[in-house]
Amino acid sequence: MKKIAIIGGGIIGLTLANYLDTTKFDVTLFDEGIGQATGASAGIISPWLSKRRNKKWYQLAKDGAAFFPKLVQDLSLDASVYSKCGTILLREQNSLLALAELAEERKKEAPEIGDIRLLTADETASYLPLLKPAPSLYVSGGGRLNGRSYLAHATKQALAKGVKIIHEKAQVDADNEQWQIQSASHQITVDAVALTSGPFVKPLLEHLNYTVDIRPQKGQLLAFDTTYQTSQEWPVAMLDGEADLIPFMNGQILIGATHENDGGWDLTPTQAAFDQLVEGTRDFLANPEALISQPASFFVGTRAYTSDFAPFFGPLEQTNLVVASGLGSSGLTTGPYIGYLLATYFNEGTWQADCYQKPIETYVQKNAEN
Repeated sequence: MKKIAIIGGGIIGLTLANYLDTTKFDVTLFDEGIGQATGASAGIISPWLSKRRNKKWYQLAKDGAAFFPKLVQDLSLDASVYSKCGTILLREQNSLLALAELAEERKKEAPEIGDIRLLTADETASYLPLLKPAPSLYVSGGGRLNGRSYLAHATKQALAKGVKIIHEKAQVDADNEQWQIQSASHQITVDAVALTSGPFVKPLLEHLNYTVDIRPQKGQLLAFDTTYQTSQEWPVAMLDGEADLIPFMNGQILIGATHENDGGWDLTPTQAAFDQLVEGTRDFLANPEALISQPASFFVGTRAYTSDFAPFFGPLEQTNLVVASGLGSSGLTTGPYIGYLLATYFNEGTWQADCYQKPIETYVQKNAEN
């Protein structure tokens, strides 16, 4: 039985661990758990109306969203983790009409988008009572994923499959055709390694003599605990700006998230982020103070971005070393599918995912030996 080490227990690493064939592989996952973007996120799975020009990224995001029914079934996800709740988009009237046309066009290749409806102002407030009346676009196929709940659930599933999980920082060294993995209390030799630790992929690969195009970005999310009894029945809302409004179970309402390029690895919650998110949401709310006055908590994590904002993933020139990083703010949509693709590579020995990205050498280059 071959041994595989996964370094990074976020959304990619844990999905990979769950899809690996444990009759073929002895799997050990290392995760320090500090600054993890997935654990500090709860997001909207609704990529079809993105205006990003990167066609490869859109194909990945589209297929990532289409993957969720399989993910839900395979990992037995319940509504506390993922729900197809629908998405409301708030924009100016002319923009809504253009988005509705785009939605109809993209539905031809992505039926997962579901029903498409232009809502009147009163209909918008009826669908999501937190919002004040305003015209909007509704697509029924949109979903919400609680990153923290996903990690907790996927961890239990992986442990039940026999995956060993070590909550320590790990270092990787090449050892002929194998790899040495060293943590504070463990040292193991493995046949293959998957580096899936977001921005921490950069120092891991630099230690192996690679140059990597990755930078960290701080993200902060607000969670308000309210008494709304039907919050789990509401759709999510993509507001006209950077903030999103995400109702979850048991009255929890999330607003997020910030994109702080100068935040680096700092995980300190800030009043500036609170003010930015609240002010970015206030004009869309029917009663802002009723929400903002509720108890609030912060989720803070570090995302990984490349220079062109596109992810990279797959095997490097050694076929027993795979990497995945650079997901940015679309990690909840694309991360599970990337984890599945990496697992398929190990399980079946074939790689057929280059249609989703530029050549991996665009982001990771081997340095000349001294």
